[in-house]
Amino acid sequence: MSHAAIPTVDLPNHGVEYGRLALANGKKLPLEVLRSNAGYYLGTMTENGPFTRESVQYFRKEEQAQHALTNGLWTQKEYL
Repeated sequence: MSHAAIPTVDLPNHGVEYGRLALANGKKLPLEVLRSNAGYYLGTMTENGPFTRESVQYFRKEEQAQHALTNGLWTQKEYL
């Protein structure tokens, strides 16, 4: 699997509406709170299911992930 660097902007993640990794892979998908066996995370989905995990962090509770998304309190993953 190849890893393409994702350009970063020197701004906090607050206000990010679309997944950067999804955009880098040709899809404009909104960020949302998603769940996996590891916990809640910020990512994107297609009609086929989860597409990208955008946040480095996993959160124990859905409310924590939503708070992070709403307030820009999360770290953007640089690679898929």
